[in-house]
Amino acid sequence: MNSRTRLHVSRRRVLRLGCGFLGSLGFASLPSWRVRAQAANSAGGTQTHGLSIFGDLALPPDFTSFAYVDVNAPKLGQIILQPGGGGPNSSADTFNTLNVFILKGDGAAGMGAIFDSLMAANADEPDSVYGLVAEKVWISPDKNLYRFALRKEARFHDGTPLTAHDVAFSLGILKTQGHPVIRQSLRDFDSAEAEADDLLAVHLKPGHMREAALAVATQPIFSAAYYSKQPFDETTLDPPLGSGPYKVGDFDQGHFIAFNRVPDYWGEDLPVNRGQNNFDVVRYEYFGDRKVAFEAFKAAVFTFREELTSFIWATGYDFPAAKDGRVKRESLPDRLPLGTQAWFLNLRRDKFKDIRIREALGYAFDFEWTNKFIMYSLYKRTVSYFQNSPMQATGKPSSEELQILEPFRKQLSPAVFGDVYVPPVSDGSGEDRALLRQANDLLLAAGCTRQGSSLLLPDAKPFEIEFLDFDNGLEPHTSAYIRNLNLLGIAARFRVVDPSQYKERTDNFDYDVVTSRFGLGLTPGEAMREYFGSEAANLPGSLNVSGIADPVVDALIAQALVVDTRSKLTFICRCIDRILRAGHYWVPMWNRPNHLVAYWDLFARPARSQKYDLGVVSTWWYDKDKAARINLPSH
Repeated sequence: MNSRTRLHVSRRRVLRLGCGFLGSLGFASLPSWRVRAQAANSAGGTQTHGLSIFGDLALPPDFTSFAYVDVNAPKLGQIILQPGGGGPNSSADTFNTLNVFILKGDGAAGMGAIFDSLMAANADEPDSVYGLVAEKVWISPDKNLYRFALRKEARFHDGTPLTAHDVAFSLGILKTQGHPVIRQSLRDFDSAEAEADDLLAVHLKPGHMREAALAVATQPIFSAAYYSKQPFDETTLDPPLGSGPYKVGDFDQGHFIAFNRVPDYWGEDLPVNRGQNNFDVVRYEYFGDRKVAFEAFKAAVFTFREELTSFIWATGYDFPAAKDGRVKRESLPDRLPLGTQAWFLNLRRDKFKDIRIREALGYAFDFEWTNKFIMYSLYKRTVSYFQNSPMQATGKPSSEELQILEPFRKQLSPAVFGDVYVPPVSDGSGEDRALLRQANDLLLAAGCTRQGSSLLLPDAKPFEIEFLDFDNGLEPHTSAYIRNLNLLGIAARFRVVDPSQYKERTDNFDYDVVTSRFGLGLTPGEAMREYFGSEAANLPGSLNVSGIADPVVDALIAQALVVDTRSKLTFICRCIDRILRAGHYWVPMWNRPNHLVAYWDLFARPARSQKYDLGVVSTWWYDKDKAARINLPSH
């Protein structure tokens, strides 16, 4: 399995009460945010210690820690991992910048750990955040104004105070100069201003999306003073100033980067942080080749690994340390929707404009053979953009779904109103003749013709497809698929380019087919606009890799972003799933309902795991007694 995960995670103005008026009410001796909050509450609105998309916070105001941590976990040692992402411009194979919040460059992994945000997520809840830099938030009755009360003890790593002015600066610069994905997530953020050093007013646009406030509350906070001397929109290898639990430590561009725990981190004892950030050093090692990376793991060059290659999981763990128990293997449950991994067809290419051609390409992939002979039957076929979630469409549309779809009937294919499309099941031979015959019939019906053994497109050009990738991990799987495309007369090839070239080409949509993997989470929202929305289709660096531009999908996403109950959201997402699957924009791959992890036996962890995250870096810790038994020289 090859994981391609990109990152993805707001306002009407109201009159503010003046200080003179507050003083006349007898609040002059209170801290500024309490003064304004109490005065604002007299005009209605609510004050809360957290935010949730549907308002259903699970934890009370006086909670002391998240339930999945050990508050007595020791803080020592290090963990060494392979990169898994760090920002919307991050690459798993290299890095050339520490600025992960802009389009330029290949960002380093782990950079999010050096920045704080207004609020932090509870990994036991699908969409709730609780106070980090912000202690509380007051919400206006129309939910267009949010006043965040900041903790006065918040500090940047150089000891300077973190204030509302810094937060207002950060939101503004991310909206204007941030990566397109970030700018998209802040589209409903109107403005922010510091009403005092410890009070931030955030204005959202009227009719804003449901998750707009959470998007604001979880953005990184930068030092306005630091960026008054440094350009924000440039790549850099100068470690930026942050306020989070870690600082950038040693690094070698493109090879490794380490983060050192901040011993006097200002927020260490907050409820959202207690029992977390337990490693003194978190280090990421980069390898351009998976086989080399596995050999490095066997030599303890890195100490934790999530296995994404079925062949290695099935056959590779026969080395001495795995046999004698110094290396542990586990299958940990994945309670999140399983995500969507597929070969995505670039509709910006004329060759993929005809839906019959796109559907035909799906018939050529023999998942059953690939799963058995290449992936050791460890996987299941992906069928939905909302795989393994309540949002996944099944069978014919329900009455609730029909009510949503009916106004768009004239704009939709009749297939949307029948049984939802499911990829065909092959005979497992690797060359299912019946499926290839169906593919051939669709290609000819679309106007393709044959010239000897070659297939020509309707414009008489040879039908050629290039599968673009940045490593060769999927080459065996793609090669099996290519063999069947060749039988249809399509000249298909697999091409690997270096990560920087891959990023440049994908940012500018210069490809036929790419592999991508993403998840829409438990509460799909703005991310749907980023992956499927028309506005993102031609936005450089967009996550809409297929270039989907369907006005009905746009309209349903707009509805999904403002509905007030989870059940309504579920039915809308099922409708979106039906439309996308009927559009044949992809050739879906596979999924696995668990995390396959391997690690050197150096660690301990809480009694129970988080519901919706592995939590290895955040909640595990280094066990010095286990480490002494293993006695790795470098640890």
